[in-house]
Amino acid sequence: MLTLRQLFLNNNAQTTHFPLLLEFERAQGVYIYDEAGNAYTDLISGIGVSNLGHSNPKVVQAVKDQVDKYMHLMVYGEYIQTPQVRFAEKLVSILPKTLNSVYFTNSGSEAVEGALKLAKRFTGRHQVLAFHGSYHGSTHGALSVMGNEEYKQAYRPLLPGVNFISLNNLHDLELITAQTACVILETVQGEAGIRVPDTAYMQALRARCTEVGALLILDEIQAAFGRTGKLFAFEHFNIVPDILLLAKALGGGMPVGAFVAPVDVMSAFKENPILGHITTFGGHPVCCAAGLAALEVLLNENLIAGVAEKEAIIRKHLVHPAIKEIRGKGLMLAVEFESFELNKKIIDTCIENHIITDWFLHCSNSMRLAPPLVISDDQLINACNIIIKAIEFHTHTI
Repeated sequence: MLTLRQLFLNNNAQTTHFPLLLEFERAQGVYIYDEAGNAYTDLISGIGVSNLGHSNPKVVQAVKDQVDKYMHLMVYGEYIQTPQVRFAEKLVSILPKTLNSVYFTNSGSEAVEGALKLAKRFTGRHQVLAFHGSYHGSTHGALSVMGNEEYKQAYRPLLPGVNFISLNNLHDLELITAQTACVILETVQGEAGIRVPDTAYMQALRARCTEVGALLILDEIQAAFGRTGKLFAFEHFNIVPDILLLAKALGGGMPVGAFVAPVDVMSAFKENPILGHITTFGGHPVCCAAGLAALEVLLNENLIAGVAEKEAIIRKHLVHPAIKEIRGKGLMLAVEFESFELNKKIIDTCIENHIITDWFLHCSNSMRLAPPLVISDDQLINACNIIIKAIEFHTHTI
């Protein structure tokens, strides 16, 4: 009889020749457990998803309650479904007043696709500006605005009219013109190895988009919901986007994304053509119920308040000559080493010692640290100590 590992390799589509092949049975809080009961500390939150940790009881209960009522009823936007309505209402209540119309999708990539279409439809323009080093997803439109040619070249031709500028380069802002439909930017660049924009740059970017009538799309698919120490990362820069992209932690572990815009902008989808953007499963009732519960836990338990302190703990305890730099905000950090080879050895040793971390798609010499916001100080210190031991093992400084 074939094992699950063999069945996985035989029947499940593979994305690399070297999957991790870790097999887990359950997850709770910051830990993921294998069949032998070994607890692995999750320092990447399933790549920015599990801000509340795994299997938060209030989120789990919300899922169970909604399943008992109904699941899929109709394609998005036709029926009044309580989970969608309440979730959108809650999101709008915590966002700036201009961001008052929510379109739910299945994923972050689909939120990107919808936002790009909306910007073109509303402005009547076709040019899109994105950023070198950016990551926005893997669908064709999202891939078109990815700032790494290595991951795109096999899939060309992609969307026409997409050009790239550099983060924090004020001169490049002149390329935003009256022909530009939108500028799309991760508020904090993720897969580039956690690159935080300068405040002056972000404010100049906002001003330039306003000046020429281009829409500013901020991708907070990784950065939102307390990850950087603010509810939304754009709050660090005292600006407001025209369209905001959300996913990952949005669903509390369930698959849901969203793009949020002013109602007059979003209304462009209503005509010429009618049904300008369509999704069957977007805003699935169970996912929206989970997302609403997760957001309420985040706010009611004031989990964001401890993020800056936990960042300080990481910076205090991860000190070693082999660490070239720690970049980022809050619990969205990159630990840089001299090479991918060294980084990968350290990561593999951490996993052997039941600490789950990872590297970045566009910055392979940096280690990703994005633990759940609920991680305790002691859990964090223990994880940092194990990382330091792994570094010492591979740099022969024991």
